[in-house]
Amino acid sequence: MFQGLFKKTKYITVSSQNLEEVKEEPKPIIPDGMWVKCKKCGQIIYTKDLKENYRVCGFCKCHFRLPAYQRIRDIIDEGTWIEINKDINTLNPLDFQGYEEKVDEVIKSTNLKEAVITGTGSIKGEKTVICVMDSRFLMGSMGSVVGEKITRAIEKAMEERLPIIIFTASGGARMQEGMYSLMQMAKVSAALGKLKEKGLLYISVLTDPTTGGVTASFAMLGDIILAEPGALIGFAGKRVIEQTIKEKLPDEFQTAEFLLKHGFVDKIVERKDLKNTLYNILKIHSGKNHLNENTIDINIYKEEKSEDRLNPWQKISMIRSSSRPNALDYIERIFTSFIELHGDRYFGDDECIVGGIGLLEGTPVTIIAQQKGKDLKDNIRRNFGMPSPEGYRKALRLMKEAERFNRPVICFVDTPGAYCGVGAEERGQGEAIARNLIEMAGLKVPVISIVIGEGGSGGALALTVADKIWMLQNSIYSILSPEGFASILWKDAKRAEEASSIMKITAQDLLQFGIIDKVINEPKGDASKSLDLLAEIIKANLIKEFCILNQLSIDNLLDNRYNKYRNIGLYGK
Repeated sequence: MFQGLFKKTKYITVSSQNLEEVKEEPKPIIPDGMWVKCKKCGQIIYTKDLKENYRVCGFCKCHFRLPAYQRIRDIIDEGTWIEINKDINTLNPLDFQGYEEKVDEVIKSTNLKEAVITGTGSIKGEKTVICVMDSRFLMGSMGSVVGEKITRAIEKAMEERLPIIIFTASGGARMQEGMYSLMQMAKVSAALGKLKEKGLLYISVLTDPTTGGVTASFAMLGDIILAEPGALIGFAGKRVIEQTIKEKLPDEFQTAEFLLKHGFVDKIVERKDLKNTLYNILKIHSGKNHLNENTIDINIYKEEKSEDRLNPWQKISMIRSSSRPNALDYIERIFTSFIELHGDRYFGDDECIVGGIGLLEGTPVTIIAQQKGKDLKDNIRRNFGMPSPEGYRKALRLMKEAERFNRPVICFVDTPGAYCGVGAEERGQGEAIARNLIEMAGLKVPVISIVIGEGGSGGALALTVADKIWMLQNSIYSILSPEGFASILWKDAKRAEEASSIMKITAQDLLQFGIIDKVINEPKGDASKSLDLLAEIIKANLIKEFCILNQLSIDNLLDNRYNKYRNIGLYGK
């Protein structure tokens, strides 16, 4: 009957000599704030280490929410920050009970006047207007003062012809101000519309959390949209959605990574890299046209000649080889400061289309490319070089952005054709290609397209309505793949080699027809054996051609482009 009691009883045998040793040690005194617990992984982190790591958990990389003034210290060059519109007061337009007291309480606890800080400063010497929201102030909710301060900051950017960066951190509209709060969405968006009309840059940086009315207005209107890893980003709350549709949502739902995958974010940037990334974007957008033919190495520009001994089918075998250089191989050798941008802003991000901004001999340009994979895994990721509607829409978005900022466009073409799956048809593959054709025809900046491998059908044409079309010596450009051609005309895909010999698809054939403007020789007869030299040759040709195209008026540029295509054709009287 005493068994349970005995199990719970602990006995300690000590001698008189060691009696003092078993006395309970005093608990260490740990000052408040020395340690903090990560909300994501639960690890206990030394506060000093957290601060030195930009308030990012060293275990799981969770980005802790950052106070606005700390964000400014991390991003803005020391001694350049000038705060503006600091003393605008929050009023109570609805006479909402307890609102004024709540605002006073938050002001005292945060030392903030409102949920956004605005001002001007420099990032590595590049001056900008900046707005930083702080979720500690009523969850960063957007009331009249938040909308007014951001609008005045946008107007400041227009007045001084400066770019603007807005860091979002908000729970949405401020309920206590009712429709006054809702109207701030329209006010700020209208101001951004005027900013864009003036050709000024707006960078939106989405941090945790960015939700509700802020997401449905200025947060998603950036020319370039960056996000911090793991940031909560969405319109309606996850709990509200689950209760409405009666379904459990995936864990990654409404994260920065989710939005990147679905085409709404250009780039996810870790906090330690954010200042450099912003600087590079600002530097590219503030850059001027520095192209000068005098920078061209004459020996390079003359190019190394090579004999053209391969028949069309042999060329097809060469360009389909995994050793054939792909678009990124050329991009990394020809351009500097390249920043890849993602998403079509509608549905997704097609990794077959690589697009972004960079510098060509110090001059800002937009680069768009069809990218094949180097191995099976990479090819699956790139869909074997076959773009989806999202890829073409991403390309067009970047082209229109290039037009607004007066940047030349370079396209690298390498695709067997546009993807023809069910999903692509459902999402409008034909419309996406057609839209590119008409928009590229009227693009008010110079465009050069280079076929570096396969140029398959309308999937290639969607990136080759250009002022100049060039082809590498061994590339092909065709109405359809030889396999498809043989299947349609002879109902036998096995006759593809025979088809290739009569389709007139080589660079040399198309130059003779006047369909392309230049054949670029591959030194040693193979791009894979001469990549560095070939990249230099392409770079020299680009510089020389853009120097010519940049001298044309917009009207002449567009007329020449129209006439180029208007005059293609062979027919009798």
